[in-house]
Amino acid sequence: MAHTIESIASLIGARIVTLDGCVATPQEPVTGAAAIEQAKSGELTFLSEDRHISRLKETNASAVVIHPSQAARVNADYPRLVLLEVEDPQAAFLQVLPLFRMIRSRLKRGISPSAFISSTARIGENCAIGPGAYIGEDVIIGDDCDIHPGASIGAGSRLGRDCQIYSNAVLYHEVSLGDRVIIHANAVLGADGFGYRFEQGRFIKVPQLGGVIIESDVEIGAGATIDRGAVDATVIGAGTKIDNMVMIGHNCRVGRNNVFAAQVGLAGSCSTGDYVRLGGQVGVKDHTHMGTGCMVGAKAGVHRNVPDGETWIGYPASPEAEQKRLVFTLKRVPEMREEMRAMAKRLAELEKLMAESASNPLKAAG
Repeated sequence: MAHTIESIASLIGARIVTLDGCVATPQEPVTGAAAIEQAKSGELTFLSEDRHISRLKETNASAVVIHPSQAARVNADYPRLVLLEVEDPQAAFLQVLPLFRMIRSRLKRGISPSAFISSTARIGENCAIGPGAYIGEDVIIGDDCDIHPGASIGAGSRLGRDCQIYSNAVLYHEVSLGDRVIIHANAVLGADGFGYRFEQGRFIKVPQLGGVIIESDVEIGAGATIDRGAVDATVIGAGTKIDNMVMIGHNCRVGRNNVFAAQVGLAGSCSTGDYVRLGGQVGVKDHTHMGTGCMVGAKAGVHRNVPDGETWIGYPASPEAEQKRLVFTLKRVPEMREEMRAMAKRLAELEKLMAESASNPLKAAG
């Protein structure tokens, strides 16, 4: 089906604005959709933030989905673009994107003959279980789940409805998932926590007898690891999104709608409130709590509790304003060092003059 700027505007409920001297027309065919830098003539793009308006000068796109307040700032410097004004440009663009991208369907419903399923497992309706998947004893899988090739689900685990477990992901025994949970490839849930006692010169393993509870609408990235609790379960709250290669230690309790970027590491028994955001490579000390709505910047090292709503950065992490003062002060250290050297030199000269005056008062008086 052919699409035009006009038909796409109708689809997303956009107001069409053409500037004086505009090269494109509302009837122009739209052949694709792409980001600002990659968009070609005949394609559609979108603007998400005010600070990116200047980048529109570089785009070759024929039309841009844009907020009305941003459109008001676009002038004759952008003559070739047709503006499609909507209240939420990103949401509108995501509505258009499937018109030009193939979206692969989910796995074919049914169970592969090469999958291993325990006789005591219970599989819901309309599920898909791929080749080489392993379903252990007493596992319960809800309706409409996809278990991709090579995935392993250990004994006693529970999956809610509409879960997707991608290839080579491993759920150890007694892992519980809510509804609509997505576990990406090679993630490991329920491995033993890193718990040992040091006795008589040796590290003795502490049994890890808790489980893992993943509440509904959680997404866990490729290669992420979530350890089981030692006594009680490690818990990931509803709606939380965990990026690739994140490590969450045993006994952690993560709140609802948290967002952790890649390579975040939480040591054992950490906890968070709701709506916590951690930047890439943040490391958190064991038994640390991060309050509701707080944010920690990338590469920060968190060694103490973070209060609700605060933004912390740096290593060791502290409130943003405090860290900025430290950074600005450190930048002045070379300058301050030179100033101190000059002051020391001047002080030495003054001390010399004072010594000469003390030894020869008449000369000093003259």
